[in-house]
Amino acid sequence: MFRFIKNKYISFFESFKCGIRREIVHITYPAFIEIVLSTLFGMIDMIMVGQLSSSAISAIGLTNQPFMLMLALFAAVNVGTTTLVAWNIGAGKPEKASSIARQIVVLNLIVGTIISIIGVIFAEDVVIFMGAREDTLKDATAYFRIVAGGLVFAALTMGITAALRGAGETRIPMFYNIGSNLFNVLGNYLLIYGKLGLPKMGVTGAALSTVISRILACLFGLYVLYTNKSVISVSRRTKFKFDFGIIRKVLSIGMPSALEQFVIQGGLTLFARTVSSLGTADFAAHQIGINISGLSFAPSMAFGVAATTLVGQSLGAGEKQKAKEYADIIHHMAIIVACAVGVLFLLFSHPLARLYNKETAVVALAGLVLKILALAQPGQSTQLTLAGALRGAGDTMYPLYASIFGIWIFRVFVAYVFVSIFNWGLVGAWVALVLDQYTRAGVVYLRYRSGKWMDRKVRSVKAEEPDAAN
Repeated sequence: MFRFIKNKYISFFESFKCGIRREIVHITYPAFIEIVLSTLFGMIDMIMVGQLSSSAISAIGLTNQPFMLMLALFAAVNVGTTTLVAWNIGAGKPEKASSIARQIVVLNLIVGTIISIIGVIFAEDVVIFMGAREDTLKDATAYFRIVAGGLVFAALTMGITAALRGAGETRIPMFYNIGSNLFNVLGNYLLIYGKLGLPKMGVTGAALSTVISRILACLFGLYVLYTNKSVISVSRRTKFKFDFGIIRKVLSIGMPSALEQFVIQGGLTLFARTVSSLGTADFAAHQIGINISGLSFAPSMAFGVAATTLVGQSLGAGEKQKAKEYADIIHHMAIIVACAVGVLFLLFSHPLARLYNKETAVVALAGLVLKILALAQPGQSTQLTLAGALRGAGDTMYPLYASIFGIWIFRVFVAYVFVSIFNWGLVGAWVALVLDQYTRAGVVYLRYRSGKWMDRKVRSVKAEEPDAAN
């Protein structure tokens, strides 16, 4: 066994000499930088709010999962867009990839507007359902209503980013998302604390800053797409009409991913509700742990983006073995990074938690859950990266199956048992989280090992779009 592992990783490190590894790094590093820095900015955002009070952290934390659930609808569009664009770029059809991008921009604009209106109307009902108490209800409602009003801009940006990533243009989203997050940090400083003559708005200021930064990212993404600044571009002179053939193909690829996101976010919403029953201090510690855990998700998500793009482009060009090689190497790279992050959490869990809040009980609980999270790193990395490879092949059902088993058995049912019946408190909830990650990793890994995903594109959706530019 030792010899097998030794030979596997000697081969892995030696393989950096060839071009395929350089191509992986070229695709991965912009997404890696973008997601990691966005995560860090999100941490700074929460740290700035945390200086107000633990109830302020809880107020924003109550809104996170409902927002993710609302955006889950766009998972079908985004995954289908990235995959279909990658297939067409791999097949040497950039015009068709551009046509797909234009369809998605208009579709996300319409659906995003509807979702924003619904969020504004039902803001108070949502936060009450999530377990908001007297000390968090007002702030949580105000935050949810403002950010929900700007979700349409997030939806547009997500669609543009999905198309650019499918084309291998990961550096452009990196720039506009990092710029947006930088502005958000500045906006937080000015609006939360009332600097430079502006009113001190607290949680409401954080919400306004978030919306303004999303508008800026959206405008920059549209500028790139409509001014020929990338491989794919959209013409403003051609009259638009919906191409339902493109939309059907995008949705047929992405619908399992949308269902997966509804499964995940619905389960995580109930998970958060279970944890919120423990009280404001425990939920604040939980939210700190979730916020810092983005440091572990970010690298694996970046590798997942690379896997989707490179596997999709390889299969679009008819090179199945190259797609397999890409996926194997990306998985190995992701595992190494994930283990390093796990060590970081073990060594610096309490200092990281103290950045958010000075209350001793909150810091102690948050530090403990980060140590538990360290144990989940190999499983989390495996399921995120290999699910990205499956999506690049259009094999989106198995990540859905993995989420159904992992989320609803462990984060919904087992977490409730551990917290409410066994009375294990916050530790019980996070043990359930670790079990969820390894369950999902197991399902995705078995599908990947079967090799059947490599034939998925051939059997289902082929990159043959109408020639008309829309």
